[in-house]
Amino acid sequence: MSFAIAPAAVPSLSIQGQPERFPVHRIFCVGRNYAAHAREMGKDPDRDPPFFFMKPANAAVDASMPTTIPYPPKTTNFHHEIELVVAIGKGGRDIAQDRAYEHVFGYAVGLDMTRRDLQLEARDKGRPWEFGKSFSQSAPIGAITPATSHGQVPHGAIRVSVNGAARQSSDVGLLIWSVEECIAYLSQYEALEPGDLIMTGTPEGVNAVVRGDVMHGEIDGLSAITVTVEA
Repeated sequence: MSFAIAPAAVPSLSIQGQPERFPVHRIFCVGRNYAAHAREMGKDPDRDPPFFFMKPANAAVDASMPTTIPYPPKTTNFHHEIELVVAIGKGGRDIAQDRAYEHVFGYAVGLDMTRRDLQLEARDKGRPWEFGKSFSQSAPIGAITPATSHGQVPHGAIRVSVNGAARQSSDVGLLIWSVEECIAYLSQYEALEPGDLIMTGTPEGVNAVVRGDVMHGEIDGLSAITVTVEA
């Protein structure tokens, strides 16, 4: 097969302890999946069905080593959102909740970087969130820890600091919709495919970063990330 132009490179992430890389296909993001974060965004934390938005594959940034991301244009309110990232290794449609973990390749620490001013403006006007959420280099993600070596992640401390000061701190066990529930629900609407990522939502404490700020994100048992906003 020949192409009229050179195809884009496949974004990929590091895998803990393995030389192979994980190819990123699609990035699904769960909105408002911690009750305290829903409240700080002015929404009731009811257990309504989960909702999803997407980021492009080129949003993924390999943050297995300390890395730098640009401060994006057209915003003055650039926010960090620390999240548990689920890497899908086996595709499927209408996945049963009790079989969901069979589709998980591994887990990683990620940041859903958000142009908050653009997101809220779009939300208030009933428009899509694309300019606020779905832009290149908006998802720095650490090395993926394979589920075969770590097991599942039903709970564990999740936190992020900026310039050494604590910002977000919670526990993955406080997800409104668990990992297996998110996989099962999403697969009813879209067949999951190997290489898909699911960013499972962020806890309370989201806040702005400015040029030169250094974010350090951690989830117990997974590889931490350090991400600097370009000065």
